[in-house]
Amino acid sequence: MNLKNELGDRKWDNFGGASPLIQVFKAFHPLNDAIEKIINEHTFPVSFAKNKHIASPLKKNRYIYLILQGSVHGYIKLGGQKITTWIAIENELAGTIRNLWTEEGSDEYIESIDPVVAIAIPHSMSRFLYDNFAIANYVGRKMTEIYYRSASERAFISRLPTAKKRYERFLKTYGYLADRVPLKYIASFLGMRLETMSRIRSGMVKGSNR
Repeated sequence: MNLKNELGDRKWDNFGGASPLIQVFKAFHPLNDAIEKIINEHTFPVSFAKNKHIASPLKKNRYIYLILQGSVHGYIKLGGQKITTWIAIENELAGTIRNLWTEEGSDEYIESIDPVVAIAIPHSMSRFLYDNFAIANYVGRKMTEIYYRSASERAFISRLPTAKKRYERFLKTYGYLADRVPLKYIASFLGMRLETMSRIRSGMVKGSNR
């Protein structure tokens, strides 16, 4: 899909007159007018139907996405199997892990789990802001800290030795996803069969009722 802004000057009419990314940045540091102007000009809203690719190895990834509505998952292919590596929902950023904020190739796919409304953030704009505004570098560092803390947690979960321990840790860290996305994506993320997850969940329910 070749993304582009098709609404012209009216693109923010349904978003309070400005890119929602501005409020995300402001949560970390006040912005000046020049930065806000650049964000408003270069970001734009996009939508994806359910089960549509947002990014793939078949094309250069030129955007990171701020999810406003819906959920997505990143996955890699191993044979004919999709292996979920992360899941993102509202108010989170979604981008291919291996080329975050670059245009290098990646083996990763991003696919919508349900219908998605998002803000497309061009990598070229991010690089321009970093090169020209100290504030942007500060905001980018704080956002990257959040991203890598999450990546570290995902790596920790993947190394736990049993399916039950992985699921228990998932509930501790990502419990808000348990009833938010279909279980097949969570099972794939945790490296287990859906049937295994169902048995673990059933066992935990029975244990809590004793």
